[in-house]
Amino acid sequence: MFWADKIAADAKGHEIVNDSKTPSGRVHVGSLRGVVIHDVIYRALKHAGKPVKFLYGVDDYDALDTVPKYLNQEKFSPYLGFPLCNVPSPEDTASDYAKYFMGEFLEVFEYLGVKPEVYYLRDLYRSGKLNSYIDTFLNNAHLVREAYKEVSKAERPDNWYPFQVVCEKCGKIATTVVTDYNGSEVFYTCKPDATNWVEGCGHSGWVSPFDGNGKLPWKVEWVAKWDVLGVTIEMAGKDHSQKGGSRDVANAICRKVLKKQPPFHSRYEFILVNGTKMSSSKGVGSSAKEIASLLPPELLRFLMLRTQPRTVINFAPNYETITRLLRDYDTLVDKYANSPEIQGDSAKLTKDLMPLFYAQIGDEIKPYNSFDFSTLISLLQIPHLDIKEEIAKRSPQPLSEFDWHIINQRIAAAQKWLQDYADEEEKLVIYLEQVPDKAQDLSPEQVSYLEKLAENLEKVENWDGEELQTTLFSTSKELEIKPAGAFQAIYLSFVGKERGPKAGALLSYLDKPFVISRLRNVIELNASKI
Repeated sequence: MFWADKIAADAKGHEIVNDSKTPSGRVHVGSLRGVVIHDVIYRALKHAGKPVKFLYGVDDYDALDTVPKYLNQEKFSPYLGFPLCNVPSPEDTASDYAKYFMGEFLEVFEYLGVKPEVYYLRDLYRSGKLNSYIDTFLNNAHLVREAYKEVSKAERPDNWYPFQVVCEKCGKIATTVVTDYNGSEVFYTCKPDATNWVEGCGHSGWVSPFDGNGKLPWKVEWVAKWDVLGVTIEMAGKDHSQKGGSRDVANAICRKVLKKQPPFHSRYEFILVNGTKMSSSKGVGSSAKEIASLLPPELLRFLMLRTQPRTVINFAPNYETITRLLRDYDTLVDKYANSPEIQGDSAKLTKDLMPLFYAQIGDEIKPYNSFDFSTLISLLQIPHLDIKEEIAKRSPQPLSEFDWHIINQRIAAAQKWLQDYADEEEKLVIYLEQVPDKAQDLSPEQVSYLEKLAENLEKVENWDGEELQTTLFSTSKELEIKPAGAFQAIYLSFVGKERGPKAGALLSYLDKPFVISRLRNVIELNASKI
């Protein structure tokens, strides 16, 4: 059984699925894993006929702790330590910093067909919905301190209270420390040395903790959110889910102070870029919006779902990763298309097809005639080639309107990849007018190979990529030349590089007379070596 369907099968009663994000900067693609995981749990519950609601929280009362490198440091540094919702927007398109970056992220939600009920922490605090929880945790500060110590070995002073005030003088929330509560007001100090990244102003005084005047520490706040919203399911990333980590602390506070069981939880792993965990505020990794502009929505969802949540996704938008992702997706679509007994009946889908099912924007898998993505990348780089005409010519069957919808998505993705992500080595520039300089310095063995290859290609009747690939290999075998050196001679002759796309496919994009003429020219330029 697929992991989300297992959760749905075990669920009892009305379920409320929750996820959240602190919009500290441009949201990286790694944050989408939690979004898609929670969305799939929501869909699995609906699919199982269970009553369910999906919530997504914006933790915009958290402090701005770093100015992302892509923002004006001089403009935003004065706001370090401020609640994100009190920091100005980088552009006039939003009312504040938090809504600006969250707005960009929510556009990706729409693109992926993710439609939770979105709520903002500022509204929960300012509306008074969290007032009773603030009072409860302040009155039971000793129990909160116990939970921290027992679970994470973190000791808090006896006069530490789980609350941070928005300083009335300087506006910072990160630097305030509450040391007393009289039932209606807290006493706080905006400490100059509270953090090592921003200084407090030194102001102190009594103030009401209610109606948005401050916030609970996020592990305590997490518990308050669960209860006020009725959350029953909330997963968490590996960093929060380790033994003695944030989730364990929150669970302990929930049991110790509220006397309630915490929501169902299971951890999920990070998305890494070349082995590095991505960060919103540090600008590490590709943003969710950037990757959404590269991958069609079903492919981006599939990226998150093709592996179990507890498996790390090491993502890098390079040639190998992108082409393999699309190839794996197309393979599953083909398997579904060739299984008429399960088409249209999701209850009969095999376990390996469930990631494909939940990758869809809707609730239906629509088969199509696929066109190899790596071939598209190559075709787009052939000068003066009508890409759609070439695709239609190469397709073994007529293409439907939906086929063309998918192909147009893939063309856009290939163009975007070539423009923004392809390394110079991965880009293909075919020399049509002249022989590349590097093709004029081949070894005698390579020249002999090209000479024999030209003869063999003259005999090829079906100018097809697979047949050409077979001819290239058989020629090297005939002359007992290692394929690596033989294929290097081909790439040098046409693209001036030692490596390139599948050589048979490369030659199939070009006219047969041109290919043979080019080989003859290269042989002539290296004639002294034969």
